Amino acid sequence: MALACLAAAVAGLPAAAASAYNGHPKLVVVIVIDQFRGDYLERYRDQLGEGGFRLFLDHGAYFPDCNYNYANTRTAPGHSTLFTGAYSNGHGIADNEWWDPQKRRMVTSVEDDNTKIVGVPGSKAGASPHNLLADTLGDELKLATGGKSRVFGVSLKDRAAVLPAGFAGNGAYWIDAKTGAWVTSTYYRSDLPKWAQDFNAGERAAKYWDRDWRDAQGNVLRSTAHRKGKDGSDAGFYEVVGSTPFGNEYELEFAKELVVYENVGLGPATDLLSVSLSPNDILGHEVGPDSSEMQAMALALDRELADFFNFLGHQIGLANVWIALSADHGVSALPDAAKKLHIPAANVDAGKVEAQINAALTAKFSPGHPAAYVKLDYPLAWLDQDAFTAVHVREHDAEAAAGEALKQAGLRDFYTKSQLALGEVPDTTLGLKYLNSYSPEGSWFVLGVPEPYTVGPAKGTDHASPYSYDTHVPLAFYGLPFQAGTYRTHSEPVDLASTLASLLGINAPTHSVGRVLTEALAPPHRAEDRSGGGKP
Repeated sequence: MALACLAAAVAGLPAAAASAYNGHPKLVVVIVIDQFRGDYLERYRDQLGEGGFRLFLDHGAYFPDCNYNYANTRTAPGHSTLFTGAYSNGHGIADNEWWDPQKRRMVTSVEDDNTKIVGVPGSKAGASPHNLLADTLGDELKLATGGKSRVFGVSLKDRAAVLPAGFAGNGAYWIDAKTGAWVTSTYYRSDLPKWAQDFNAGERAAKYWDRDWRDAQGNVLRSTAHRKGKDGSDAGFYEVVGSTPFGNEYELEFAKELVVYENVGLGPATDLLSVSLSPNDILGHEVGPDSSEMQAMALALDRELADFFNFLGHQIGLANVWIALSADHGVSALPDAAKKLHIPAANVDAGKVEAQINAALTAKFSPGHPAAYVKLDYPLAWLDQDAFTAVHVREHDAEAAAGEALKQAGLRDFYTKSQLALGEVPDTTLGLKYLNSYSPEGSWFVLGVPEPYTVGPAKGTDHASPYSYDTHVPLAFYGLPFQAGTYRTHSEPVDLASTLASLLGINAPTHSVGRVLTEALAPPHRAEDRSGGGKP
């Protein structure tokens, strides 16, 4: 209740002259919820408490018609888009992972062999933003303030911590999937700061094991008891705890420690903190968007965010903080749920589809000599260009053949890397979405167009389509510059970086294509004219 009163009071204050150059606001916080569809806030609105999502709905600027204008709705592209203000054809991140022609294997979007993981034993390759082809909001903030601003990214996932923090980030932290221990990369520092070491040493992760997650009626939804994973080994913290609200609680607990011990929001310049909450995605792939578990997850997160915002109010003062809310992508309904309503839908086994495509390409290019021409991240196919070169097939022809094999396997259509590079797409809404999904990075590829509500895993559900259930995400802002209200003008996630950059008085990120959401800005506060020379 105290937070609600404070929020109401702050909302009534005139918008002070804000600029990163004079340290106003003290802190910008961007909350990104992994796999949080744009309709969730309306679906659960009458069940939300005070101070969480209602901080945006009742006291902030809320844009319910926000959609990504691209087709590759995955985690790494989504986070890159939010913080660069560009789509994949600007920032270069087309997928969570892709085929590396030099290493001849799939690599992640942030994997960097020139760095090492810090925080757990071993010499595992670390992570960095080296694959980004554009800079970020945080990078421009650092440039504008001569490095005085501090920029941090936190998530359970490496890519969701690293990509928002950008090149100049002071730190990006994520967890070791097995133990839940917080780690970083030598890209940022040679070892964990003492406060993070103490956090891990305090066995903060241990208290989230062997607990029951209950809904508001006391029903047990799932347990974090130790269990075996899909491969028969002991399931790790990410899989078990990460699929419950305890994962969000754990992450926000770490974010609070970071704010306190790094004095975030208390320095001479505006700081930026990105918090990407992963558990919705971990759970959502399994149970889908319409399950009672996903509802309970959203309501639990509402309470956890209220607690976090209350913490920020006490630590820094909400009058000194701007907060933005969005998501990296949505998700399809469970195909079984859609089919019960007579809506065409299907789970396909991506492994079997990949085998079918490779069999078709073998028959065409190397009969009697099977080859792994394609690695499939349904509906995107990454081509092993060496395999095609060995049978004297060039990129254009290889991608066209792989695309036709995708259609034979049940996809509606396809777009090749070659045609996207030349801008050869239909002048349609769908064509533009695929053009925005282009990246020059990685190997040759083909973007398949799936049928609606058709997803790659044999069970559960997924995202990675151009359809509204994957592109529709929330977008909302809270803070002094924003006029409270619901704005039904069309917006896109690229608008987040553009709007915040404009309000901070800094350059937008290098490849930003978003617009400034002027309709949601509070009218300028004009000082009273005391000169006596003003017109009547």
